[in-house]
Amino acid sequence: MNLNVYLAGQIHDDWREDVKQKAKEKNLPLQFFEPMTNHDRSDDIGEEILGKQPDAIFKDEAASAINNLRTKILMQKSDVVIALFGEDYKQWNAAMDVGSAVALGKPVILIRPSSLHHPAKEMANRAQLVVTDIDQALQALSYIFETE
Repeated sequence: MNLNVYLAGQIHDDWREDVKQKAKEKNLPLQFFEPMTNHDRSDDIGEEILGKQPDAIFKDEAASAINNLRTKILMQKSDVVIALFGEDYKQWNAAMDVGSAVALGKPVILIRPSSLHHPAKEMANRAQLVVTDIDQALQALSYIFETE
């Protein structure tokens, strides 16, 4: 059995590469999907596909529609969603992704430090599991594959 994992949440650091590397070291049969983490590509995709927009708001709306399409398709292909709610960045994407995953009936593992218990309490309440770091999330996924 393989699991498809969508890596949701903040996009401005390399936490996804850390997850992938640690999963590989543990020989976990996981395939990963993720949002577009190239910020410029994500911001410009609307105009690339739909043409020049009249102002920055329309440019953002066009990009958002295409990025939301991508996210929904990849999240639907996933068996589980890992969402990181971290210390350093605004977390709108993590909150939205958790809501989308729940709406799609996907189990969610929320990674958030204990210090962010209060601002992440609603997301935590909707997740199947709340952990404080990547290692705990991967340990939980590893447990799924145990047979004895």
